[in-house]
Amino acid sequence: MMDDSLSTTFAALADPTRRAILERLATGDATVGELAEPFHMTLPAISKHLSVLERAGLITKSIDGQRRNCHITATPLKNATSWLNEYRRHWEANLESLDAYLIRIQEQETP
Repeated sequence: MMDDSLSTTFAALADPTRRAILERLATGDATVGELAEPFHMTLPAISKHLSVLERAGLITKSIDGQRRNCHITATPLKNATSWLNEYRRHWEANLESLDAYLIRIQEQETP
């Protein structure tokens, strides 16, 4: 069962707009206006996406005068990656077993 923070992270990542925002922030900090530029959305709509990312701990916001700067936070992504890697190892091991099984069957069928 996933813990609450992991569930929140995956829920935030489920939306393509939020993933695109994170991709942009991976290149450096940006203002809310800069993040909104590539999207055909209102600033309030982008702000709602940013709030979801912030609640998930994926971004932080700071205020510098009139500017609201956003910064990506790596910890929730690292936790999600660690969780996914456990399953990747499981499936790789299963696929290796399947591959070995298929090779044995092919060898048995070849005269």
